[in-house]
Amino acid sequence: MIRPDVRAFHDAATFTITYVVSDPVTRQAAIIDSVLDFDPASGRTSTASADNVVDCVEKNGLEVVWILETHVHADHLSAAPYLQERLGGTAAIGAHVTRVQETFKPIFNLKDLATDGSQFGHRFAEGDTFSIGELDARVIATPGHTPACMTYVIGDAAFVGDTLFMPDYGTARCDFPGGSAAQLYDSIQKILSLPDDTRLFMCHDYKAPGRDEFAWETTVAEQRANNVHINDTVSKDEFVRTREGRDAELGMPKLILPSLQINLRAGQLPSPEDNDVRYLKIPLDTV
Repeated sequence: MIRPDVRAFHDAATFTITYVVSDPVTRQAAIIDSVLDFDPASGRTSTASADNVVDCVEKNGLEVVWILETHVHADHLSAAPYLQERLGGTAAIGAHVTRVQETFKPIFNLKDLATDGSQFGHRFAEGDTFSIGELDARVIATPGHTPACMTYVIGDAAFVGDTLFMPDYGTARCDFPGGSAAQLYDSIQKILSLPDDTRLFMCHDYKAPGRDEFAWETTVAEQRANNVHINDTVSKDEFVRTREGRDAELGMPKLILPSLQINLRAGQLPSPEDNDVRYLKIPLDTV
């Protein structure tokens, strides 16, 4: 099995980790969970985080063939269109993105939003396979956090999105529309059935209390032994009870409203209105 090269880019503002995953032989690469910088106070976007990814790709002579999203993010904007314009590649997400689009289209009254997932160049289903150069990759559907969550297994590495955090921090929330703690438990079992030495890469890290440094790489064995929410000693009923109890106490992510409106469109910003200004909506007393 070819071991992919994995380069990580930590976005401090959103606690997100973007990955450039490449085949050391052919130099083909995928970008996973990119970030478009957004200041909610001013409404301004910038590409500083994405430009770091572009620099890495160009300096290492990589050819981007995929721009992958693990799910429709509610905590940061995707930079997929910008990266595709700069570097090429096919933008892809899980096939059940249609369920997320159908759920949020009426909430934001997005009359022009197609809900067939066609904004993305490719929609993956459970068990699909693809390649990055000579790297074999496959897709595991891992819903629970959202209905469209996917894990990408590339060589000896798995990119788990928001299903799992580092062992000392636990698991993702399940209280968004279409989320399910029971479903998340089952999804995580799929991940934990991978070989013990499989490298697992998180989409976020928030530094658990007592830990000084950010971290985003662990293994199946470490998660099975030490995850504070879900490990080999935790039953499904116990996990669901704990997860739902924690979720009931959580506030909404601060970027959920802008993020969803952009990420449902595969990262495309809304079209300018007749004054050449783009706008995002804030539904009142709804979400």
